[in-house]
Amino acid sequence: MVTQSKRGRFIVLEGIDGAGKTTQAELLREYLEGQGRRVYRTAEPTPFPTGVALREALGGKVKKSECEMAVMFVLDRIAHNIHPTDGIRAILDGGQDIICDRYYYSTLAYQGHSTSYEWVRSMNLGCPEITRPDICIYLDLTPEQSLDRISRGRESVEIYENKETLERVRGAFFRVFDDLGKTDNIAVLDAYRSPEEIAADIARLVDLL
Repeated sequence: MVTQSKRGRFIVLEGIDGAGKTTQAELLREYLEGQGRRVYRTAEPTPFPTGVALREALGGKVKKSECEMAVMFVLDRIAHNIHPTDGIRAILDGGQDIICDRYYYSTLAYQGHSTSYEWVRSMNLGCPEITRPDICIYLDLTPEQSLDRISRGRESVEIYENKETLERVRGAFFRVFDDLGKTDNIAVLDAYRSPEEIAADIARLVDLL
């Protein structure tokens, strides 16, 4: 049995759509709870009003420019951090581990490379109300396999889900990791393998925190 530390650990899972983030988040939750830790699963966009508006834009219901989208993500991320009871800061301070599906790495990869990377970077990394994760784990998948999984698992796709965009975003993620590799703890895992193999690698990485 592991004694819960005073502050929880902040773990982010990233990857292009279909990479298995939801599956791995659940497997990691089960693993950590098996160690006696308390775990809170969350995701971006959030269920807060800022996140609801963002999902409407992502679904194409409301047209927004890429700059508007970048700002909306930052606003939602700030709300995600500072909410007095369900915010990242409050949960970590309460001793729970957080597993978050997507964070500022996604914004840097998507809006950072369709607007101004330095501008998006400064809004996220320069904001004192946006917490830096203890680790970002990127599940790497090809755009072809991503689209195959999406087509088998959903009735509709979001505005960023096409091969050309996914290829560009995958490359953008790796440029983000090259940029942030000296300041953020980032691990890239092969997502072609079985869920159990990937989960074992994630557990090993988290055990090192």
